[in-house]
Parts: sequence; structure tokens; C-alpha cells
Amino acid sequence: MNIQGLQKMTLLDFPGKVACTVFLAGCDFRCPFCHNADLLTTDAPTIMDDGELLSFLQKRQGLLDGVAFTGGEPLLRRELPELMKKIRELGFAVKLDTNGNHPDALRKVLEQGLVDYVAMDVKNSPERYAETIGLPSFDTAKVSESIAILRDTAPDYEFRTTVVDELHDEMSFTQIGQWIRSAKRYFLQSFTDRESVLQSGLHAPSREKLEAYAKAVSPYVLSVSLRGV
Repeated sequence: MNIQGLQKMTLLDFPGKVACTVFLAGCDFRCPFCHNADLLTTDAPTIMDDGELLSFLQKRQGLLDGVAFTGGEPLLRRELPELMKKIRELGFAVKLDTNGNHPDALRKVLEQGLVDYVAMDVKNSPERYAETIGLPSFDTAKVSESIAILRDTAPDYEFRTTVVDELHDEMSFTQIGQWIRSAKRYFLQSFTDRESVLQSGLHAPSREKLEAYAKAVSPYVLSVSLRGV
């Protein structure tokens, strides 16, 4: 399997673990605030294959605790479960980042016990989803299914939203809270502008807005936190 990026060590991407982060290209969303625009299509340059990744991990046994897969959308890769299995056989925990649009693949890796932690992006309220993921229209049924899968079956998980001033308001978060009701953990991440972002002219919300949004979600979920502010 082709791999497009590797961060050799992170203390941030996998809660409670010293991990490396593996970047996989290809995504079915086109979020205007995406920082990884170079990973949206599968023709992104490859830096290594799965064999080279496993060799790297063999040398890091005892130094790293886990491997985090991000993208792009990792669940688009049909070879991913087999790679996760090999990584777990080396003694590493596995984290998955996903956009929630592939519930069948998500269920498969969870049922096989291949993932220890899932971070799923909930981009916005259902009504504003298409706008927020850069598509002309979007049926949120699969996202709803993934939300239910994580609440019911994941060993550990979080939901998270990257908050963009132009795309979110307080009603967005009341509706998100109702959508992910009873979730274990939810994070609001403030948008950070970079040259690599797909759409220019987007802005981060104020701290006051973020705190108000967190308050709007808090009646519905067990834990709400701000991240990166």
C-alpha cells in the first residue's frame, strides 16, 4: 500500500500515546478549510510502502506506543485492515481518523478488533453538511450510521469539529449536540489558516464564540473541550 506521509513521533495525535502518524491520500470530501489539500487525490507523491512502514515500526518497538492513520480518508483504502493487523501484531495500538462516510468499513475494522481509538469528524449540523464539505449536496445517513457505530461499539473514540467562522453558528452546535447525543467525548477545534487551505478568506471564530458553542453542545454529551486554542 502506498503511503504519502509519516510523522515519526507525536504526543498530540493519539491521546495518551507516543505515536507516529501515517498519512494516506484520497478523500471523498472537499472541505474548504482542509489543511491537507495535497492528500485529496490518490496521485499525491508516495514516500514509502507498507513494507517500509513496518520496517520503520520494528525499529521503534519500545519507543512508540501507537500508530495513527489519517488522510485524506483512510477507510477508502481496502488494504488498510490487513496493514492494521500487521501493526497490531508488532505490539502497537492503532488510532483511526475518519470523516464518518464509510460505516461499513468502520464497522469491519472495529469488529475485527483492529482499532483502539477512533476520531471522527462531525463537520457541521446535518442541514449545513454539504456546504461544509464542499459538495453540492450530501445525504448524511452514512454519517449518522457511523456516529451510532462509535457510540455503541468502539473501545474508545471522540467526535470533533473544526470550527470556521463562516460555516458555523450557535445553532450548528445545538444540532450537532442532538445528533451525537450521549457521546463520550467531543472537541471543538479552531480553524487555523494556512497557505495549503483549499479556500482563502476563511477565519477562526473568537474564543468567546468557541466557549458559547461548547456550552450549546454540553447538555447533550458527557465531555466537551476546546482544542488548540
